[in-house]
Amino acid sequence: MPGSERILILGGTREAAQLAQTLTDDGVDVITSLAGRTKEPIPVAGETRIGGFGGVDKMAQWIIDNQITKVIDATHPFAQQISKNAAQASRIAKVELQRRTRPPWEKQDGDNWQLVESLEEAAEALPKDARVLLALGSQYLSAFNRRSDVHFLVRMVDQPPAGPDLADHHLVLGRPSSDWREEATLLRDHKITHIVCRNSGGTGAYAKVIAARELAIPIIMIKMPA
Repeated sequence: MPGSERILILGGTREAAQLAQTLTDDGVDVITSLAGRTKEPIPVAGETRIGGFGGVDKMAQWIIDNQITKVIDATHPFAQQISKNAAQASRIAKVELQRRTRPPWEKQDGDNWQLVESLEEAAEALPKDARVLLALGSQYLSAFNRRSDVHFLVRMVDQPPAGPDLADHHLVLGRPSSDWREEATLLRDHKITHIVCRNSGGTGAYAKVIAARELAIPIIMIKMPA
């Protein structure tokens, strides 16, 4: 019954925020944990905590100390380490764990995808003199450092302390638009010839995929982890 549960949501995704809103509206006590990678995260319903837990044991102890009755892992599909930690910590704390994994995007008519397994394979797949939108987080750019023969358009939510270590790049700040037309304008303005992104599923970042389809721009698509 409402109020009898105290749920920890491992969030950072649009789906996690929607889930927090739904549960809070139903009277459930919800705490959403965010990694803290952005300076101004989008507000979510209920209580919020920011930052890591410090490993499996400390996460388990936090769950026990805060009387959590259920953990819901609604993190990004590529956030594998926190998902592994959550599974182990939940077992130690003896609480239920639910994993909310959104399905990957499916290739549609008109899509030109080259599927790869890793960032390194994506970097290798780019042709010389390409102009590339890197639709990745700042922590995933190092695999492309050696491609000095490629121009990169890098989009980040926050201004980084230091610029990306890429020989030829342009940095734009802001979140991806949910309107594919705005994404298409960005691609045209910067004369983008290729996109590198991860198949993260969901609707939040799908507009660029639609824009690429409409503009016939190929995507180097990194497969969602199993």
